[in-house]
Amino acid sequence: MSNVVYEQREVKRSRYAVAAVFAVHGAVTGSFATRVPWIQDHAGVSAGQLGIALAFPALGASVAMPLAGSVSHRFGARNALRGLIALWTLSLVLPSLAPNLLTLCLALFTYGATAGMADVAMNALGVEVENRLGRSIMSGLHGMWSAGALVGSAAGTLAAHLGSDARLHHVLAAAVLTVVGVLSCQWVLDLQPDEDEDPPPRFALPPRSALLIGAVGFCAVFAEGASLDWSAVYLREQLETSAGLAAACTTGFTLTMAIARIAGDRIVDRFGAVRTVRASGVLAVLGGLLIVMAEQPAVAMAGFALMGLGIAVVVPLCFAAAGRSGSNPSLAIAGVATITYTSGLIAPSAIGMLAQATSLMVSFALVTLLSCGLVAFAPVLRPGDRVKTGRPDSAVPDPRP
Repeated sequence: MSNVVYEQREVKRSRYAVAAVFAVHGAVTGSFATRVPWIQDHAGVSAGQLGIALAFPALGASVAMPLAGSVSHRFGARNALRGLIALWTLSLVLPSLAPNLLTLCLALFTYGATAGMADVAMNALGVEVENRLGRSIMSGLHGMWSAGALVGSAAGTLAAHLGSDARLHHVLAAAVLTVVGVLSCQWVLDLQPDEDEDPPPRFALPPRSALLIGAVGFCAVFAEGASLDWSAVYLREQLETSAGLAAACTTGFTLTMAIARIAGDRIVDRFGAVRTVRASGVLAVLGGLLIVMAEQPAVAMAGFALMGLGIAVVVPLCFAAAGRSGSNPSLAIAGVATITYTSGLIAPSAIGMLAQATSLMVSFALVTLLSCGLVAFAPVLRPGDRVKTGRPDSAVPDPRP
């Protein structure tokens, strides 16, 4: 077997391995989210105290993400991802063990820190595999994350319905997901730093390119966080629908995002990152306009569906562009991830505060305005159109036989 054929097989195998890691990462998130009410009761915290505690995962992620590059440089990409994904899956157990607010905050800080470092490591490997394949795969990888989150939340819903102890549920889930995650890492690319390559700084500000790319991701994640947390409330309070129909709206939004991410790579390969994000921004703006002008539930639900379609592929393309934006892809990816995590943290509370001061309609007018940023700032993702061969054209030939 020639070296070229062997390398092609290794890269393709690594693609599926990284996809499995993305799914594991999503499954941990889904497993945790469904048991938050149990964790709240066990820790004996109020709704306000829970809101404070739930800010700590994003805080932990923001602090720890810049460290991911140093970990990968020291241990190699494969060993780093293996260790970080194991820490992340095992940290699922911590929140359910917390007996009070202080320990819950510490547990969620650790949970977020391990999540953020694993997130950076797996996205950096995903970008490297995409470069070597010569075609877009990042949207599909994030689609696998969504699929994993769906599986994890379904299992968590079943466990909650059966009245199981979240400590037992999370111990079992962590054990299974740790095994799957660690085994999957066996087949990811074993990237090693060059002998003369200086280690990245432990803490450093992200490069300017990452800030610009992160701004695009900020707009998309703000719309995602607002829609996920407030779509059901919007239908229930603004349009006076039933609770079942309101919940169906959130489900539909999540479903359109998952479908768009799974199908997004072929669209990106054909039209390129810039045109894809511009078109995505137009869909998101149209969706936002339908939401704020809706007088019937069906119109608002269609708006949220369009919003999901419009923002689905933006964040994967931001990670891909960050990974190609400079000499230190891990630092750039960490910067973009930190900005998007921050957006996801502030969006739900910002929507709530603005709605309290004005109305939910005004809040989603803000979401619509931010969605315009996807159209305006799409050109900063232009590095995502380039692959290692140096082709500027987004229509890269598929190297598969």
